[in-house]
Amino acid sequence: TAATAPEKRELTTEEKLLARKDGGVAQIIFNNPAKRNAVSLDMWERMIGLLADFSKDPDIRVLVVSGAGGKAFVSGADISKFGETRSTPEAVAKYGQTSTKAYESLYNFPKPTIAKIQGFCIGGGMNLGICCDIRVATEGSKFGIPAGRLGLGYGFPGVKRLSEVIGISRAMEMFYTARQFSAAEALAMGLVNIVTAEDGLDKAVAEMTAQIAENAPLTIATIKAVAREIGRPSADRDHAKLDRMVQACFDSEDYKEGQKAFLEKRKPVFKGR
Repeated sequence: TAATAPEKRELTTEEKLLARKDGGVAQIIFNNPAKRNAVSLDMWERMIGLLADFSKDPDIRVLVVSGAGGKAFVSGADISKFGETRSTPEAVAKYGQTSTKAYESLYNFPKPTIAKIQGFCIGGGMNLGICCDIRVATEGSKFGIPAGRLGLGYGFPGVKRLSEVIGISRAMEMFYTARQFSAAEALAMGLVNIVTAEDGLDKAVAEMTAQIAENAPLTIATIKAVAREIGRPSADRDHAKLDRMVQACFDSEDYKEGQKAFLEKRKPVFKGR
């Protein structure tokens, strides 16, 4: 008799959003390749929880966000789930609040974040990538925000974050045209930091995470906090908090270790305290 074909099943949320930790590097992997890593409400909820857990882990020095399958980073919302999660005004509001919280949780994650991009980085994927501090992409990656072709409303936070990275005029071009931009164009406008060959992405990201993980965590946390305060209105900036963080660097064991290592002509070993 013929072999029975394996039964197809829907992946669980835990399978669609993978969490990994290797030394000082944490990873969140969107694992829904059949739908170009489209994101459902439960995936956003899991992401919020993962970010909260990772932020409290003192061993984590850097977070990498990526998409599985090689065809897409994240392509945006999972439209096939709209009937379940966005069928009423209340459901639409909940989805919006949850996805917004996920974006903000990533944007305000206290440690360095890298978006590892291969393939399509569209719509919600662009929003997710922009919430990261650094973006590394392959030569064949594509970037775009198709809101103008879908009639979607696009609020202040997403437009502001994109404008902070590439400038208001370039951001307007992306929104107005709704076209897809190549990796070369993305690099030229400062949307991505590095473009690699298709088989060089893992190496490029590993090299960068290693460099970051070797450096002083308190210094890096202070720089990230300063960067986020720059994005706030002048009247809302917490300079006192930043001053405390700077002073904590000078008061730390790591500051002494850095000076000692320099004099001894060796690599410093930082402990984040």
